[in-house]
Amino acid sequence: MAVDSPAEQVLAGLDPEQRTAVTAAAGPVCILAGAGTGKTRAITHRIAYRTLRGDIAGRHLLAVTFTARAAAEMRARLAALGVGGVQARTFHAAALRQVRYFAPRLLAGRELPELVPSKARLVGLAAARVGVRTDRTGARDLASEIEWAKSSLVEPGEYVVAAAKATREPPFESGKVAEVFAAYEQLKRGNGVIDFEDLLRAAVWGIEEHSDVAEQVRAQYRHFVVDEYQDVNPLQQRLLDAWLGGRDDLTVVGDASQTIYSFTGATSAYLIDFPRKRRDAVVVRLVRDYRSTPQVVGLANAVIRQARGSEARLRLELVGQRPSGAEPELRIFQDEPGEAAAVAARCRALVAAGTPAREIAVLFRTNAQSETYEKALAEAEVPYVVQGAERFFERTEIRQALVALRAATRSADPGEPLVRSVAAALEAVGWAPSPRPPGGAARERWEALAALVQVAEEFAATPVLLPIGEGAVSSRPPSLADFVDELARRAAAQHAPTVDGVTLASLHSAKGLEWDAVFVVGLSDGTLPTTYAKTPEQVEEERRLLYVGVTRAREWLWLSYAISRSPGGRPRRPCRFLPQFDGRPGGAGGSGAGSGMARLSRKTDSRPPRIVSCRVCGATLLGGADRKLGRCATCPSDLDEELLERLQAWRARVSAGQRVPAYVVFTDATLVAIAERKPAQRSDLIAIAGIGPRKLGLYGDAALALVAGAAVDDLEPEKTSANDP
Repeated sequence: MAVDSPAEQVLAGLDPEQRTAVTAAAGPVCILAGAGTGKTRAITHRIAYRTLRGDIAGRHLLAVTFTARAAAEMRARLAALGVGGVQARTFHAAALRQVRYFAPRLLAGRELPELVPSKARLVGLAAARVGVRTDRTGARDLASEIEWAKSSLVEPGEYVVAAAKATREPPFESGKVAEVFAAYEQLKRGNGVIDFEDLLRAAVWGIEEHSDVAEQVRAQYRHFVVDEYQDVNPLQQRLLDAWLGGRDDLTVVGDASQTIYSFTGATSAYLIDFPRKRRDAVVVRLVRDYRSTPQVVGLANAVIRQARGSEARLRLELVGQRPSGAEPELRIFQDEPGEAAAVAARCRALVAAGTPAREIAVLFRTNAQSETYEKALAEAEVPYVVQGAERFFERTEIRQALVALRAATRSADPGEPLVRSVAAALEAVGWAPSPRPPGGAARERWEALAALVQVAEEFAATPVLLPIGEGAVSSRPPSLADFVDELARRAAAQHAPTVDGVTLASLHSAKGLEWDAVFVVGLSDGTLPTTYAKTPEQVEEERRLLYVGVTRAREWLWLSYAISRSPGGRPRRPCRFLPQFDGRPGGAGGSGAGSGMARLSRKTDSRPPRIVSCRVCGATLLGGADRKLGRCATCPSDLDEELLERLQAWRARVSAGQRVPAYVVFTDATLVAIAERKPAQRSDLIAIAGIGPRKLGLYGDAALALVAGAAVDDLEPEKTSANDP
């Protein structure tokens, strides 16, 4: 083959791993592609290389993606490489095309039934039919649960057992959900309509039960590429297996560390098991990160390095390829309004310095968190857009709440505290302080209304000033009417039309996107991971969400959390997934990736706080004893009891000789930490919280000798008092 042939030109500019993926022979190929490693480049160049060599015809290849945007990008890249005829579609689009084509044959001459764009209306009718009272939000949650079941190949009669096995938290008692599910299926059939899962099932049925259809489909499509393979659900895998028909010319691309949609039925099991089930599979790992600076890459590696579970077996250690950049920052604030104000101020500074607003993103765990940032950005006069969700004041439940609050002002008791008045008014729209409801949509609705109560708590702390003449003023507590006016002002300010602005997005909706500057905010335990993550698998998925957020940043990354939700509120723990950090460059580490976070600052304290993570579970440690131990008190201990006894005997001798309390030498927690961690050198010893340079000089050699096996009697008594200057 000539060096300048079109196929060889496709290989130009590829790194060694990408080239291996592109030139792999026909057969099963698994490309494990980390964030920013050029997976789309690899798969489009693989398709182009095979096509331009004449190994395959473009019309015989089907490339499957999960979004229409990704499919369009793939088609555009293939066209730029001079390849035409390849079908790049989502699973649903490919199924729709096939079922519509074969409908006359499969449906006895009838056309394809109407496809319902949303299940919610029919689900609401089905719920009423079986005596389940629900509102629009409840219907959405029931629809999501039915969608999970159908995507997981679960029938109505199997739902109760399957939901329990999958540790689902259905919006209603599981038996009732099963009844609604069955009624929904009956209603669909009675109305002659199908949903998106039916569409995939129809494509599977057409191939599996009709040999002529199978023969024609398999003659058309002989080679397959599946992007984002970690997000495939059982129904989609069943369709892929039907398309393949036992053949093995399949290329899959995925990253187990970006598995964040398990709640919808998606599973990384197919990606994880791919090499085991296809023994002759070629496995290629793409680890060169072209998106982010080495500093961002280092932090991403530090976050995911702590991962556990099956997905962790395929985690990739990324290697940054871009020039060095700014160190990521972790910022700690007293409360959420302060955090949001600081984020807005930094966004404004970035825009003023030349960063386009569209290249800045603020990412959070739940959509209900957006209101605080919408308000802060509006007040800082920074334009913004909300990605993948309605603006806060445009949400249905918030509009309903504003109506209820306005109505409540007519009969409000002037002496009643504002927060209590707001909570009472919100009861009219079905909100109660606790418990939080099950079901994603109901929970999101609850959190949005709870955000209004939080705004009321903040507003109640600001008295209303009243002029009383000659420049003097008096004050009074804000009323419910004042609060309603404040909400109207915020809504008006945030409804200003914007075209090019800072992106506000949930971590889920940010997947697949990237920006020059990224703020990942609200990193407190209970928010990330959410309190609803109860099983180890669910907690690990929350960790992967943080990883996805970190890897969205190209050049500049900020992570932050607030000690309390509102001023003076109850303190919270920082996100347990934040890697251990000691305030020194290189604290978060990363293979070939520089440090991780080099600057920490509290709004109320200019000194960089030292964040210590549990060496067992990775949680951030706040308690002094836990920090000294280097683990949570509830995590398993690897204590050397014999060493601890020698340390205690030595401490007793030293304290007696120096005539000081034993804790002045080392506290009990410090001795336990030494007996657990067994430091081998002075740098290991000083890494234990509570041992500073002074105590290291006084007692370090003795402690290290005891760890090494020395007996107490072998050591010379320390003569210097711990109280000496």
